[in-house]
Amino acid sequence: MNLGQRIMVFGSSGSGKSTMARRIGEATGLPVVHMDTIWWEPGWVSRPRDEVYAMHAAAIAEPAWVFDGNYSSTRDERMQRADTVIFLDFNRFTCLCRVLKRRVMFHGKTRPDLTEGCPEKIDLAFLKFVWVHFPRKRPGVLTWLAEIPPHKQVFHLKGRCAVKRFLAGLEE
Repeated sequence: MNLGQRIMVFGSSGSGKSTMARRIGEATGLPVVHMDTIWWEPGWVSRPRDEVYAMHAAAIAEPAWVFDGNYSSTRDERMQRADTVIFLDFNRFTCLCRVLKRRVMFHGKTRPDLTEGCPEKIDLAFLKFVWVHFPRKRPGVLTWLAEIPPHKQVFHLKGRCAVKRFLAGLEE
């Protein structure tokens, strides 16, 4: 399967964006960029917006990448440069369970897709975000997805089986 040189992966927190991006990077040899490393400084401090936008612009200007992240304020710019857009569409229960599992797995450690010095954490606000925010935004995301220019590849992967089939296709 030819995905092109610039691949955008997005979906709810806990949908598996970072894992998908890493797997695509491994299969294709493309460099992986995690939006969370652009957004966060050590200690979970948000970078200044102008710095985030400058770092994002520099990253998407590169000739090849697999880009993991939501951040709707920069989503359109990524999509404009992307050859392929992948939306991981999982129900909120699955995403919430994965977020909780991730918290246990990375307790006191920084995940590979985060800035060093941002140990895994969880709080009620984030759990509420996973449960409420993305499901509420999903209809708008589906509209946005439908409006992506037809010359771009779009994959709307609903659930684990669809992701497994997609990844198996990469390895062929």
